[in-house]
Amino acid sequence: MARLTLLRPVAAAARWRRPTVTLANQTNEPAQQFGTEGIKPMGRPSAVTRFFMAVVAFAERLNLTFSKVGNPPIYDKAVFPWAREIEKEWPAIRAELDKVLTRKDELPGFHELATDVSTISQDRGWKTFLLAGYGFKSEQNIKACPETWRICQKIPGLITVMFSIFEPNKHLPPHRGPYNGVLRLHLGLIVPEPRDKLGIRVEKEVYRWQEGEAVIFDDAFEHEAWNKTDKVRVVLFVDFRKPLRFPANLMNWLLLNVAVFTPFIREGMDNQKAWEKKFYEEAEALRNR
Repeated sequence: MARLTLLRPVAAAARWRRPTVTLANQTNEPAQQFGTEGIKPMGRPSAVTRFFMAVVAFAERLNLTFSKVGNPPIYDKAVFPWAREIEKEWPAIRAELDKVLTRKDELPGFHELATDVSTISQDRGWKTFLLAGYGFKSEQNIKACPETWRICQKIPGLITVMFSIFEPNKHLPPHRGPYNGVLRLHLGLIVPEPRDKLGIRVEKEVYRWQEGEAVIFDDAFEHEAWNKTDKVRVVLFVDFRKPLRFPANLMNWLLLNVAVFTPFIREGMDNQKAWEKKFYEEAEALRNR
């Protein structure tokens, strides 16, 4: 269940083809584009979807105008003082990740949970271990990673928490998240060498993950990510509400809460629950041998 993923609010409705739109703002910051050339649009048109996407387009313009933190592709972490607190506790998160990775090959490919992710990833090179997203909580995954969950409660407006796992030579092509009312944090947990062989580009800025270091960015800008090393790369992947002034904050709250009831979000939740049932039943069977 992301933005480009199954747990992003607008991804739930974005299966309707929307033309590329430039969202300009009144600063010198880069303009945001809705849509990415060469990426197959999501399908499933309907009157309800078209109406929802029109509301989203209006909300995105409000979000740019009423942002409390500006609209850069990658943020200065000083804008979010809590980011340092997350970084300080990264060893506890890494310790829980190490336990999760003992069954790495059984973790789901992202596209297996969020079917629309197949527009940018169709193999199991991008795996995930989800704790929560858009009102859904995986109680068993949270039980497996209680420190990770505790630490993430320090993030205001928390929406999604998961481990994002890139297998060797995995590359996500350029794409744009469907909604700019949410920001994303990556906390480096396993970052193999050489570091110049992996990274993420957001608009024109390239960031190279570091273990114990957080980066906060707006995935409403075109971005791509790659791991060209021969080892696994893992980050803590968190989405949180963008700090906005009235009336954008109210509109944003409404959209994010309505998204929980969309068919795509519910489909993703069902896929997650089905995977969990199998995953933990197999673990129990092994313990009882």
